[in-house]
Amino acid sequence: MSPDILTEQLSLFLDVLETGSFSAAARRHPLTPSAVARRIDNLESAVGSRLFSRSTHAVRPTPAGNAFAERARRIIEELRLARAEAVSLSNAPEGLIRIDAPAAFGRRHLAPAIADFLVAYPGLDVQLRLIDSFVDLHGSHLGEVDLVLRAGPLADTRLVATPLAYMVRIACASPAYLASRGVPACPSELPGHDGLDWDGLAPPFAWRFNVDGQTRLYRPARMRMAANNAETLLFGALAGLGVAHLPTWLISDYLLRGELLPLFCQNGLPEPETSGIYALRLEHETNSRSRLLLEFLKSRFSPLPPWDLALRSELRW
Repeated sequence: MSPDILTEQLSLFLDVLETGSFSAAARRHPLTPSAVARRIDNLESAVGSRLFSRSTHAVRPTPAGNAFAERARRIIEELRLARAEAVSLSNAPEGLIRIDAPAAFGRRHLAPAIADFLVAYPGLDVQLRLIDSFVDLHGSHLGEVDLVLRAGPLADTRLVATPLAYMVRIACASPAYLASRGVPACPSELPGHDGLDWDGLAPPFAWRFNVDGQTRLYRPARMRMAANNAETLLFGALAGLGVAHLPTWLISDYLLRGELLPLFCQNGLPEPETSGIYALRLEHETNSRSRLLLEFLKSRFSPLPPWDLALRSELRW
């Protein structure tokens, strides 16, 4: 779908939301009320959810419709900014972009994306520093660098955050471990298993599972290894030490190759966490080079991150 068609479709949806009527929305567009209704039907089919409840007197948004409206407004604004950026960058962009990023995510996903970005924009250069320090990732180096990537909850609301991708966490173990200890049928069986866990500050969604509509904490009783680094826990899981609860951006390749097996995924991938992967900056108005990179990374990692897209299409639960 072209940006103009997408903008028109989302604008029509927002007009129906605002006016509460297909007829009133139609008056804002060169359309008949029946044509507006058909377009909303098509949008609902594409989204996979009912966005409006209809009666003879009014058209009211469903909870899904209200949630979609927030996204739609942001998409329209981002498209507007993207067009403005394209105009301002009609000449080939030049200059240096400085980035700090988590080491594991940087090696697996960010570095290949930046390489492609630099091929597309030969006048730009990137200085990428991969770090593990949570202090640095909270943004203490902003000012020295243009962008800081952060995986997890945001600690400083004074910073401007651009969402790049959501995060999904999966409990997993090696085939050898599960063959020797059995496969837990549900999260409540985890206390009977060995595990690998964070040393000290654990991610807020680690070992939390949706059970009967509620979030519950279930952890293995014995932790064979504790570490302050997710890759270390991954290596322990691959060695058959126990169950780990790790993000899909880290383990997707191992799941696809069968080196790790997913647990509690009979219905597909778990729901995304409310935190995600963000790019942090100091100012709302960033330089054109950094905005160009942000748009590139957003198109690369969202709306469905490539590591989760591969799991949805290839992994057999």
